[in-house]
Amino acid sequence: MGKYARVTTDLPGPKSKELIRKKEQYIANAFTLYLPAIIDRGQGAVFTDIDGNSFIDFGGGVGVLNTGHCPPDVVRAIQEQVARFIHTDFSIVPYQVLIDLAARLAELAPGPSPKKCCFFNSGAEAVENAVKIAKKATKRKALITFECAFHGRTLLCMTLTSRVKPYKEDFGPFAPDVYRIPSAYCYRCSYGLTYPGCDLACVEALNRFFATTVSAREIAAVVAEPVQGEGGFIVPPKDYFVRLKQICERHGILLILDEVQTGFGRTGTMFASEQFDVEPDLMPVAKSIAAGIPLSGVIGRREVMDAPEDSTIGGTYVGSPVGCAAALEVLNIIERDNLLERSRVIGRRLTEAFRDFQGRHSVIGDVRGLGAMVAMEFVKDQKTKEPAPDITTAVTKAAMKRGLLLLKSGIYGSVIRILVPLVITDEQLDEAIGIIGESLDEVCRTG
Repeated sequence: MGKYARVTTDLPGPKSKELIRKKEQYIANAFTLYLPAIIDRGQGAVFTDIDGNSFIDFGGGVGVLNTGHCPPDVVRAIQEQVARFIHTDFSIVPYQVLIDLAARLAELAPGPSPKKCCFFNSGAEAVENAVKIAKKATKRKALITFECAFHGRTLLCMTLTSRVKPYKEDFGPFAPDVYRIPSAYCYRCSYGLTYPGCDLACVEALNRFFATTVSAREIAAVVAEPVQGEGGFIVPPKDYFVRLKQICERHGILLILDEVQTGFGRTGTMFASEQFDVEPDLMPVAKSIAAGIPLSGVIGRREVMDAPEDSTIGGTYVGSPVGCAAALEVLNIIERDNLLERSRVIGRRLTEAFRDFQGRHSVIGDVRGLGAMVAMEFVKDQKTKEPAPDITTAVTKAAMKRGLLLLKSGIYGSVIRILVPLVITDEQLDEAIGIIGESLDEVCRTG
């Protein structure tokens, strides 16, 4: 056992086991438990379950906790806001924290164009509203999205999402006029090419797509993730989005870059788009925006954001004052504690360690990432690149027994992705990396 990761019972422990029985009685089966333990409390990058087991958290609430569990300044801001008022509906009785947050985000968003913001509840809701805004602004109806994409579980977002199981099977029919093209998945190039000799064939294919599948004049927006999250932390080449934006602008198509998972320092800059030298027309944000309080938003070019008329977008709970108060403190913490640089440091340390693991274990086919958004893809054979989801599962379970929470991803379920809180200490990070190494050794020795 380590200093921070300490599992002293079977998983689940006796108290967790009793609550899990109750959960199975009263909660729908769709909500299966990834970690068989019920959390009691969390602080920073560590949480403890009700049986006293402690875990280093490399999942971060699936990318929600960039500033960690229960950052004290965020807790204070939430408490102060709750004591003043909890809800009014901004469009009925407006409040300052939402206006202040919009101003901060508009100034932080990438690109020189003046920006405006609007707020919602979840990442999927932000994506849906970005699409509504794009359709209103262009007076067009169709969308282009990508293989390996994930944008949410609502009808439209499920349509935009690529992976069939578990997100789409048996849930059709889907939203109309959504078209899909290959993504820049260089490790598994759809064209069998290698960058940079490929000359970004995956982007240039758009021009043929407009001739063979749907007219560019019908496309309202291209919807993309700067780094595909659920798809397996797929990082496109540096010049990919510049070329994509050029094609979009040539045809009057808007570019929506979904920064729900990549935003708020995850990739080493406030938003991943900054590292691709591209200005999105619209940018959905959520997850780490408010340290776990449900809040999302769309940031976009002012003239595009102003296209919808009064009451065409909105909702009862959108832009929660409690969430906005939390988000303002999140921005303060990112700036005060220099979490953008911290993200880059974490990313370098993880990448170095994972490449060392790759040199020792042939089951690791690829190591990739941007900032602290780092992943390993597991394969049965490095030449054929046959996915190895069974190895991925075994490694995550071995780590879990040692007190480290790791998340899987990828269209084949063969990727381990790291979404560790950026406030993790060096000592905690080194302990977690050691656990990953031990888990890999165990799985490869017994497998």
